[in-house]
Amino acid sequence: MTVRETDLAGVLVIEPRRFGDARGYFAEIYHADRYREAGVDAAFVQDNLSRSTRGTLRGLHAQAPPHAQAKLVQVLDGEVFDVAVDLRRDSPTFGQWHGEHLSAETGRQMYVPTGFAHGFCVVSASALFAYKCSDVYAPDTEIAVAWDDPDIGVAWPVATPLLSDKDRAAPRLAALADALPF
Repeated sequence: MTVRETDLAGVLVIEPRRFGDARGYFAEIYHADRYREAGVDAAFVQDNLSRSTRGTLRGLHAQAPPHAQAKLVQVLDGEVFDVAVDLRRDSPTFGQWHGEHLSAETGRQMYVPTGFAHGFCVVSASALFAYKCSDVYAPDTEIAVAWDDPDIGVAWPVATPLLSDKDRAAPRLAALADALPF
C-alpha cells in the first residue's frame, strides 16, 4: 500500500495494493498491524455503510469525547469528493480542509483522525460508502458544521446538494469554535 500525508497533520490518503488478472483483482483493504505502521493508530469498533445518489452531500460531522471518532473511509461503488476539516482549536491548520476524490475504481481510502469533521459529496450516479469508526455512534456527542461555511471554503463539486435537515441547519464553525472539545 502507499500512504500519502496531506497538509492536515494526521489526515492520510491510502492506496491499498491491488493484484489483478483477467478475473478481476484482489486487495487487502485493512490490516491492523500494517495500517498502524502507516500511521493509522485507531482501534476500529464499528463499520457503517451508506448508499447515496448523485449530488447528495453528507457532512460535515464529528463526534466529541468521550465518543470522538477516527474514520477510515472508502468507496465500494461509485465516486465521491471526500473532505476532512480540522476542528482542533490549537492546530495551525484549524478550520482548513483537505479534499480527495475517492472511487471504487482507484480503491483510494482516507483516514480522518479524531478532531476533524468529515463529509462527502457523491459525484457519480450513486455511491456505496464505507466507514470504519474508532467509537460507536453517539448522537448526543455529534458535532455538525455548515457544509457551505465561507470561512472554511470547501470547493464542493456541487452548487445545490441534496442535504438532510440536520446538515441544512448546521451552524458555521465560528459559532462552535469556543465550545469545541479538541
